[in-house]
Amino acid sequence: MCLNHSRGLIANFLRHDISVARGFRSALMTVCVLVQSWQRQTPRCGRVSRSGETIYSCRDCVLDPTCVMCQDCFQYSIHSRHNFKKRVSNGGTACNCGEVDVWRSAPYCSQHAPTASDLGEPTRTSRWEKQWHEVPLPRQPEASVTGGSVTMNEPICLIDTGRDGRMSVQQGALQILEQIQQPVVVVAVVGLYRTGKSYLMNRLAGRQSGFALGSTIESKTKGIWMWCVPHPFKDGHTLVLLDTEGLGDVEKGDDKHDTWIFCLAVLLSSTLVYNSLGIIDNIALEKLQFVTELTEHIRVKSSDHSRNTELMRVFPSFVWTVRDFTLELELNGKPITSDEYLENSLKLKSGSTPEVERHNKVRQSLKEFFAVRRCFVMDRPASAAKMKRMEQLTDADLEPSFVQQAQQFCSYIHQQAQVKTMRGGRGLTGRMLGSLAETYVEAIRSGKVPCLESAVEALAKIQNGRAVAEALEFYWAKMTRKVQFPTETQEALSRVHTSAEKQAISIFIKASFNDQDYKHQQQLKASIEEKYGALCKRNVKESRKVCWSVIRRVFASLDHGLSNGSYMRPGGYRKFRSALDQGAQLYRSAKRKGVMSEEVLTEYLEEKHVVGQSVRAADQNLTDAQKKMEEENIRREEAEQQQRLLQQRTRMQEQALRDLEESNQENIRQLNRKMEEERHRNQKELQRVLSAKLQEQKELLERGFDRRAEDLEEEIKKLKRDKREAEKPKPEPSCWSEVKAGLKQAGKAVGKKVASWFGF
Repeated sequence: MCLNHSRGLIANFLRHDISVARGFRSALMTVCVLVQSWQRQTPRCGRVSRSGETIYSCRDCVLDPTCVMCQDCFQYSIHSRHNFKKRVSNGGTACNCGEVDVWRSAPYCSQHAPTASDLGEPTRTSRWEKQWHEVPLPRQPEASVTGGSVTMNEPICLIDTGRDGRMSVQQGALQILEQIQQPVVVVAVVGLYRTGKSYLMNRLAGRQSGFALGSTIESKTKGIWMWCVPHPFKDGHTLVLLDTEGLGDVEKGDDKHDTWIFCLAVLLSSTLVYNSLGIIDNIALEKLQFVTELTEHIRVKSSDHSRNTELMRVFPSFVWTVRDFTLELELNGKPITSDEYLENSLKLKSGSTPEVERHNKVRQSLKEFFAVRRCFVMDRPASAAKMKRMEQLTDADLEPSFVQQAQQFCSYIHQQAQVKTMRGGRGLTGRMLGSLAETYVEAIRSGKVPCLESAVEALAKIQNGRAVAEALEFYWAKMTRKVQFPTETQEALSRVHTSAEKQAISIFIKASFNDQDYKHQQQLKASIEEKYGALCKRNVKESRKVCWSVIRRVFASLDHGLSNGSYMRPGGYRKFRSALDQGAQLYRSAKRKGVMSEEVLTEYLEEKHVVGQSVRAADQNLTDAQKKMEEENIRREEAEQQQRLLQQRTRMQEQALRDLEESNQENIRQLNRKMEEERHRNQKELQRVLSAKLQEQKELLERGFDRRAEDLEEEIKKLKRDKREAEKPKPEPSCWSEVKAGLKQAGKAVGKKVASWFGF
């Protein structure tokens, strides 16, 4: 209850009830309660969200399921450690921080927590104040932002596991990803604990240290940690490195947790590095049994293709790094490459015994799920004594062969690792990657299996509304910052509008994801058009103000003469005409009058035309012939003024119509560029899968697996068909063709709308 409302209630109560003696005692008590109420007001937020903003709800603490917190309050609350839900607001939702009646516990963030004095308890600390003094503010990750890319000084935890074993995405990492508007190349490393995964990630980041290393049997990395750096070879891209918790940690002893860590690494990365020690043999492959469980923990909706093919399309490239390798790369007395070593290790055995099936299971899964497979073997980097302080060693302290092998690995990752995409070649930015991580972790927390299509739908729902809001916000901010009203011409306003709209469309195109039927892009176009119309109206209004100000100044002597009657005498008409012509000349020479200069002058001259007739009629020095000649001159001048007015109106309307057409063309141009990029990525995706299937079929035939090879034939035909379709350039989206046709066909309606912007 607010202070003013409480005072009003008290006044009404006193006015209507206190006069009644019988209720005096009750009235007095009520007044005291109301006074206490407004004296002890507690802080609350109440901020109303705009469309596209992120809001949060804590499932553990709310009494009312509609209760939410804004982003600022949430990050300074303990709810970020709880089971919470994040969603995008449609606008108009008020933050409930501080409303104690809708929370089971922790109704305040640290910014709004009341002090003891707020609660009328000057001698002791309130429980909410005490709670928030005990909770430290969240540590802001150190990262610098440049051009939509982020440079982090150190890694930060992306996905953590609480004491209850439940995973959660960390807000600090999401805040960093939120700032990355560039495409991301995501490299994740997995493998048994204490095998040197973190060292490889540090080398990829170009740093000596960063991800925690250790020299004991204790696993250092917990959960999934993230390090974002500018991509060393691809301009305009960010390299995101994910270091995962070591699999098979004896202290943890949780195979299910290991499986989810492995699944998340697969789902979030564009290149998956599997790190192991020794050699690739049956024991090493058995430790990769997580691969065989992927179909049980990742769901895809039914399609023309097999489930394994659908997974292969979205799964990352697979790189196996074999550390402390001691064998010679030879086969049958001939040298082989490390890639050939891997493929030879993945050969299937013929037969159907349990032993053969066990031998083939992991090998078959690796072939079916990962289209691109590479292998790098590395010698032992240094002596056991030196390796205890790996973070302090330079390349000069390491074995030259290891340094060369590590450089080859880093060079491959930097040059060949691709942008993280979803099915169909839809590339992801850092912000999208963060939303994707939240979607997958939320599914795991709720006991569900992550679904790829559901993730795409959730990502589209989150990203597209925000993309519209941010693009529109940028457009409006630039227009209000760059435009000085009134503009001298409509073209001047148009130039700023065209530039701002082009950038706004670019912001939307980069931030949007899977915009079905392009409805969000059309929404942005309509919103920008509406705002441009509002700016045109404002430009007209400001121009009118300036023009009338100039009119009053330059025609001041004329208006003064009319007011004192100095023109209503013999010879007065010629003086009136001279003052009128001089004022018009001064008016036209004045600068920065804006787009309504001729409109306002015409209105003024029309007003003075009536006055001029009276002055002319009263001038006895003029003969009838002279009066008739003056009337003809006036009509000619009025016609010339009307022509100038018409030309100005026509220029304004034609420019506005060109702006609408240019808006349509710019939307199509940028959309086509994005569609073409996605088409090329989709082609590469299909070619990658098709090549893998053809190679698999060839090997199956060579090994005598004729039945399996036949089963693959139909899948290969479908992939070839899809590839042919993907190679065809996509036609212009029909919705934009309709918009373009609509501008031409609905000329009168569009012209009428544009005319309304200028008040014609």
